[in-house]
Amino acid sequence: MTGFAPDDGGATGDAVHPRDSTADAPTSVARFNDTIRAFISSWGSVWVEGEITSWNVRGGNVYGRLKDLGTDASVSFRLWSSTRQRLAADLSVGDHVVACVKSDYFVKTGDFSVIVSAMRHVGLGDQLEKLERLRAQLRREGLFDPARKKPLPFLPNLIGLITGERSDAERDVLRNAELRWPGVRFRIVHAAVQGERSVPETLGALGTLDADPDVDVIVIARGGGDPQQLLGFSDERLVRAVAAAATPVVSAIGHENDHPLLDDVADLRASTPTDAAKRVVPDVAEQRALVAQLRSRLTTRLTLRLSHDIAQLEQLRSRPALSRPEEQLERRSHEVELLVGRSRATLERRVAEAGLRTRELRASLRALSPASTLARGYAIAHLDSGVIVRDAAQAPAGTALTVTVGRGSVAATSRGEIAEQTSN
Repeated sequence: MTGFAPDDGGATGDAVHPRDSTADAPTSVARFNDTIRAFISSWGSVWVEGEITSWNVRGGNVYGRLKDLGTDASVSFRLWSSTRQRLAADLSVGDHVVACVKSDYFVKTGDFSVIVSAMRHVGLGDQLEKLERLRAQLRREGLFDPARKKPLPFLPNLIGLITGERSDAERDVLRNAELRWPGVRFRIVHAAVQGERSVPETLGALGTLDADPDVDVIVIARGGGDPQQLLGFSDERLVRAVAAAATPVVSAIGHENDHPLLDDVADLRASTPTDAAKRVVPDVAEQRALVAQLRSRLTTRLTLRLSHDIAQLEQLRSRPALSRPEEQLERRSHEVELLVGRSRATLERRVAEAGLRTRELRASLRALSPASTLARGYAIAHLDSGVIVRDAAQAPAGTALTVTVGRGSVAATSRGEIAEQTSN
């Protein structure tokens, strides 16, 4: 390794000069890095324009990245907490900014970055500005409406997975899904997850899996990245294809803070590929524990019910009517015999009383009957009209009469009234 020193004399101290090192007497990496730092430290501050593509806060300091608006060039920056307090509070990923930066070289690792001393908004980056307009349009069309999102199956028969070939996202999904449900099955279709091939390959993979009747749910997974790398998952063609898919789609793009349009239109948004695996398949241990808990509750309920029913049955069986039913029959039989005897005696008594009364009434009737009077020698005279003669004037001389005696009747003719004979 050959060293160098700044031509303008900016390097100081033990700066390495080309004449000071050879193949036989090389300089150390530490002296080499010190020379670079000394050279870079001589640069003054400069204002640069770009788009924030990374913004991570650690210990109050910000570690981020600025990307050139017209090319893929980018640079890492650091923003100390004391400086951050003086800046706008709403600075975030996607903002178009100008920043006053001073170059810095970290000797220990040989990393180059810039220190931000000032930063202000210029406006949203062109790409993110277009993305936000598309987001608003799709929201108005109802593509983000929760009512149109399809529910995921409890235990899918086959899971479709769209991800990068041999990617960390693929390993995370497979490993965590198999840990939760060892029998889970996948159909994996690899696609580019960034760059120009990302959208057409993802669309093709989505169409293939959606057309497979055995696939119950589709997971689109990527292991995060800066907004520039994730732009493919906000492409309008892909977003509309996911909305039109008949199979439920899970978006597992990036990390918690990443938010492409695919997250909004998917039937379920998972914060990471690992989270997607946990949301798509149930945990077999949890399900077994749940089944065991339900079986235990069912056993307890059945045991209590059986114990209660057995106790009721024993209580019923202990009653005399069931424990000694012959006694009930004997007692009832005896009661019936008593009632029959009483009824028979009452009936006989009443029949006898009625017979006696009948005889008495017959005797009274016989005593009062005209036949009894006639039997004693009396007679009854009737006119032809049947009227009983009670007055002699009713039968003047020549009147035909019928005279009834004790046994039979005789015809007679009245000779008129006769004088009443008086006895001496």
